[in-house]
Amino acid sequence: MADLTRSDTMRRRWSRWSTPALLVLFLGSGCAALIYELVWFHVLRLVIGSSSISIAALLVSFMGGMALGSLMFPRLVPGAWHPLRVYAGIELAIGAIGLVLLVALPTAQAVYVTAVGYGFGGVLLRALVCVICLIPPTMLMGATLPAVARWAGTTRVGMARTGLFYAANTIGAVAGVLLASFYLLRLFDTVTATFVAVGLNVTVALLALLLAARHPYPGSDAAPTPSTSSVLATGSVRPAVLVVAGLSGFASLGAEVVWTRQLSLLFGATVYNFSLILAVFLSGIGGGSLAGAWAARRTARGDLVLGWCQVALLAALPYGAYMIGYVIPAWETGPSFLPSVYESSAARFLLDIARCGASIGPAALFWGASFPLALAAANTGEGDAGRLVARVSVVNTVGALVGTVLFSLWIIPALGTQRAQQWLVVVAAVAAGLVWLPAARRADAGTRQRARGRVWRVAGGTVLLLIAGLSVAGMSDTPRGLIAFGRDIGGWDSIARYHFVDEGVNASVAVTDSNAGYRQLHISGKVVASTMDLDMRVQRMLGHVPALAHGAPRSVLIVGMGTGVTAGAFVQYPEVERIVICEIEPAVLEASARFSDENQAVLSDPRTEVIYDDARHFLATTDEQFDVITSDPIHPWVRGAASLYSVEYHELVQARLRPGGVVAQWVPLYETNMASAKSQIGTFVRSFPDATLWNSDFLDAGYDLVLIGQSGPTRLDGEAIARRLNGDAALYQSLSEVGLGSTVELLQTYAGRGSDLEPWLRDAEINRDRSLRLQYLAGLALDFQDAYNIYATIVGYRRYPSDVFLVSPADEARLRQGY
Repeated sequence: MADLTRSDTMRRRWSRWSTPALLVLFLGSGCAALIYELVWFHVLRLVIGSSSISIAALLVSFMGGMALGSLMFPRLVPGAWHPLRVYAGIELAIGAIGLVLLVALPTAQAVYVTAVGYGFGGVLLRALVCVICLIPPTMLMGATLPAVARWAGTTRVGMARTGLFYAANTIGAVAGVLLASFYLLRLFDTVTATFVAVGLNVTVALLALLLAARHPYPGSDAAPTPSTSSVLATGSVRPAVLVVAGLSGFASLGAEVVWTRQLSLLFGATVYNFSLILAVFLSGIGGGSLAGAWAARRTARGDLVLGWCQVALLAALPYGAYMIGYVIPAWETGPSFLPSVYESSAARFLLDIARCGASIGPAALFWGASFPLALAAANTGEGDAGRLVARVSVVNTVGALVGTVLFSLWIIPALGTQRAQQWLVVVAAVAAGLVWLPAARRADAGTRQRARGRVWRVAGGTVLLLIAGLSVAGMSDTPRGLIAFGRDIGGWDSIARYHFVDEGVNASVAVTDSNAGYRQLHISGKVVASTMDLDMRVQRMLGHVPALAHGAPRSVLIVGMGTGVTAGAFVQYPEVERIVICEIEPAVLEASARFSDENQAVLSDPRTEVIYDDARHFLATTDEQFDVITSDPIHPWVRGAASLYSVEYHELVQARLRPGGVVAQWVPLYETNMASAKSQIGTFVRSFPDATLWNSDFLDAGYDLVLIGQSGPTRLDGEAIARRLNGDAALYQSLSEVGLGSTVELLQTYAGRGSDLEPWLRDAEINRDRSLRLQYLAGLALDFQDAYNIYATIVGYRRYPSDVFLVSPADEARLRQGY
């Protein structure tokens, strides 16, 4: 008893000023952890690909490692060790592994590319790479809270203090997201970001050691022997509390997946907006944790408050769905002050933060409060605090992991976001029933007779079911206009008919007819292709220009199916023996069937093979070579798309071209600015110095460009092209339909070449894998419409390419009139 009194006295004295110090340290730990997460996901997605299987492997490894760290900590670390020294050692180890991974990840990439294959073996290898790289540091991250919980102790105040540390760690994660996305990765690269995170780890560790030196640890109050006790044994902890902690993790991360899908459509799927959505979600979790810790300290009935939080979610979830679908979109075109928002990226981000917080904030707050309240409800005031926190952390993290994977890979693709949110309500109702009804019944059990207790159970359960039923029935649907046009609110009412709508594994996809009569393909909330003459022209140019430049292609690779018009262009060439289409989203293939007349039913052609994978991963792991590779990815402001515009991607393309092979790259001039356009073109020209540019605009005013590159100088034989057009009626029709039915009309689309643009490209920011600078440049420019100015600047350097055009004197005279 004397030892326990001495222990409690020392903790009380220490807590007067040390709790704020530890809160600061946990802010640093959370900040470093999220920087690492963003960096490691950035790098590993380039190694193992961005397909749904790859992302699942990343998530399982990262979150599974954190759960494993919580699970193993009390088994491996004796309760007599000073918690702050243990915490310091963990932080130093995380920093050391962070430095090792800077060197190890390139090696892992080389080994992976050499050994990978398709099928089950390839999936296992992807998972193995993630496990080897992510499990060690994430296990350490998962052990930090149980480590410090031992110092806080198992009193009610101690558990509340542990809840505060969790909140501080989460708020630090918000800082890490914003610091990495808006500064470190935007202006520097993954190496610099890693060094900053390592610096935070070392600083936190040194300060923790300083605190430990000034305050000796009296030892665990009643730490059981690790080898003889099970970490997951609940002991006197109510199993229902642990189940609710797991359900809370499951539902909160499932909701985060749903909200990210919807809000990224509404705000624009840029790297900045993904980070803002995550930051707002984590802010809600952190704020709720603060409130939950405050409540846990002041009430002995943490289980009752925990139950009320689950009940409150039954209202917060349908509220959020209604806000996202029908309220915050109207803020885009509402008050008169909003047009000025588009003149400032900072103002735009602030508006999106407000819209995001107004919609998902309430539910995030209640989920955030659930963790410290679960700690309070599970606490018996005895035993090892680290073991208790580990139990709750493990089930919460495992629930979050399962929720993330299930909602990403199955629930949203199979059921859609509306029904996904209805299932979230069901989960919240189950959690409420598990803890709220028994807790409320015990609150005044001494004054109730057994019969009245049965009445309470029936009445309370009936009310809960009624509330849950109303919540499920009242869940707002996801507007189809949001899926089709996303942030273009005005476009929601421009649709005459929907032919296809699917919320796929990787993206939301729709096919519509516009009021103007065009059929449109929508991916990630934007029109990516249509039957409008301007869009048809660029789609066919991406196929025909490289095919005619090559002369006799036998094997072609198309990166990105889209409507299939580009792939269908190669159907016109009888010498083509193999057409490979690489597409990451299966729903796009289904959508392309609605364009079978325009794409020559290319999917039914026996020469066609579809590869369901992201293009980088396919190019890095295949041995096949091609005569033509044409790349038509989504706009580079969409997060992740910039990896298909990088130097390293172009090097992969070069390695898969046969001698004399030709590559075509789509470059948008709309929804971008000069710096972004320079980055795209400058990066391509660095890899293909003799690259040529071709303009798809009928008026030679600029909208889309097609970049053409070869391993050597490009030569276009006008006479051979003319003979081919005259002798092939199907090819002539395909080109003439878009105003390119003659040699002169085709060559008049020439807009310049790399050597001519050298003065303009001197200050271009080259897009490399370790920084993906383009996605940050393009993400700031999605509201810009400067295509005419950009194109006018480019053609200002254009000279007649007499060494490229091999044409008759008559055709040359006509072509030179444009110069």
